[in-house]
Amino acid sequence: MQARAQRTYDALLDAAGMLLGEVGIERISTNLICERAGTTPPALYRYFDDKYAVIGALAERLMQRQNLAMQAWIARYADAGLEVLADRTIDLLREMHAITSSEPGALWIMRSLHAVPNLTPIRLFSHNLVTDLLTDLYHIYLPHVDRAVLRRRTRLSVEFAYSLDEMLKEEAVDVERTFEDAHFVFKAMFAYPDYQLSSEA
Repeated sequence: MQARAQRTYDALLDAAGMLLGEVGIERISTNLICERAGTTPPALYRYFDDKYAVIGALAERLMQRQNLAMQAWIARYADAGLEVLADRTIDLLREMHAITSSEPGALWIMRSLHAVPNLTPIRLFSHNLVTDLLTDLYHIYLPHVDRAVLRRRTRLSVEFAYSLDEMLKEEAVDVERTFEDAHFVFKAMFAYPDYQLSSEA
């Protein structure tokens, strides 16, 4: 029964993601989700209170994928030094873009986290989790920098990163050149004088 329940839950989320990409936040409904998933409203309401709860679960699933990628990136470069971390941040940005690009309805999921008040805590929790993971990592190499200052700057870079990902989904831009520009910007965010990095960082 547990496996069957998981299949139903996943089918509802998959259907909702596809529908979000097709009809957007306003037009999606629990009835449409059930019809696409091949299940009934009572089955949906066993797991979700309304369509916004479904979108919230989609957001959490997407952010879990992003967090796993973040943790893998940290494990890959944690011992390489801050200069390497600064240079390889672009790899992380590319991977986040790839993850959201492969997630049905990702742009609408991201939009909903800004537009729907009761979904805002999901976005803030995820952004702050990423900020704290990166701040902990950077502080190993920057123990002389006040942690609150380091966290504030890291939080700013996290917001830039999410905004970049949204821009790449919303506008017809040259993705590769945009990443090249972003690489310069994000490396520059490691060039605060009090970080005292080499000029090549």
